Amino acid sequence: MFRIAAHAGGAHTQRRLGSRAFGSKAQPPSAARNAAWAAGWLVVGGLGYLYVTDASAGIHRYVSTPLMRLLDAEKAHDLAIFTLKHGLHPVDRNDDDALLEVTLWGKRISNPVGLAAGFDKNAEAVDALFAMGFGAVEVGSITPEAQAGNPKPRLFRADDCGTTINRMGLNNDGMHVCGDRIRTRFWRLLAAQSQKQGQTVASLAASANRSALGDRLLGINLSKNKASAADSHSDYVAGLNALGPYADYFVINVSCPNVKNIAAASDVAVLEDTVRAVMRARNAMPDYRPPVVLKIGPDNDADQLRLIAQLALDYRVDGIIATNTTRSRPAELAATPVGREDG
Repeated sequence: MFRIAAHAGGAHTQRRLGSRAFGSKAQPPSAARNAAWAAGWLVVGGLGYLYVTDASAGIHRYVSTPLMRLLDAEKAHDLAIFTLKHGLHPVDRNDDDALLEVTLWGKRISNPVGLAAGFDKNAEAVDALFAMGFGAVEVGSITPEAQAGNPKPRLFRADDCGTTINRMGLNNDGMHVCGDRIRTRFWRLLAAQSQKQGQTVASLAASANRSALGDRLLGINLSKNKASAADSHSDYVAGLNALGPYADYFVINVSCPNVKNIAAASDVAVLEDTVRAVMRARNAMPDYRPPVVLKIGPDNDADQLRLIAQLALDYRVDGIIATNTTRSRPAELAATPVGREDG
């Protein structure tokens, strides 16, 4: 009797619970609560976006960069260019302090930090690099004809010494393809400025920086194709004539250690012929005449440096870049496997 009563009681209880469960309806979330949730997620997402896209955010130093370093060095470089040219990059949202402003060749730049040639070899990510805060961006080296450079692997990290060794070999898309990118960017930005300012594109072009930005400079670095004669200078002149109207300054790279046919790097007579030909071509340009800068290597001895300095003075070269790559190795690097790589 006891077991039957218990069973009956349990059934009665189940009927009561079932009646409550199926006899009532859940209350839908209120519109106000939905709106609050949406606003909250919108704020969180917006703040997260602002943080991740801030060039000074710690995530780029402590997360993005270590992740990139898990890749092969050249693949990491290629990925960086890909993300930059597709707009997946942080930006510098802070105005440069007025104390950083400098005037170079009569042009104002908001800060003196520039990106050297070798990173954006093919002028694919100029806008992104300026957006990250560089006062000057130098593209190249660019040669008249496209070339693949040296065989891979050709870029090596020396992590213990905080440096890299490269023997890229002046790989680039050539002056025609790179020139199209540079010209297209320049006229596109001037057309946008023309609409905003109510001025004609022609009037803007007459006075605009070739970066198309009022406080930034765009440099174009020129060098020679591997197939060119060692003592020739025609590649530099061809590049200057083709790209001259679109550079805030031109760099004549006579010091790349990873190609064998730049005699001007070690032969002062060839260097003088090169400088003379380039300056003559620049001075013959009809309208805009960009400054010409000579890029030399760090391995010249004191006598060579004196001769180079005198040449620069004699031919009125507008500047010297003295920081190309070196074949020398400090002792701590020379003893490592990476340090024994050519480059």
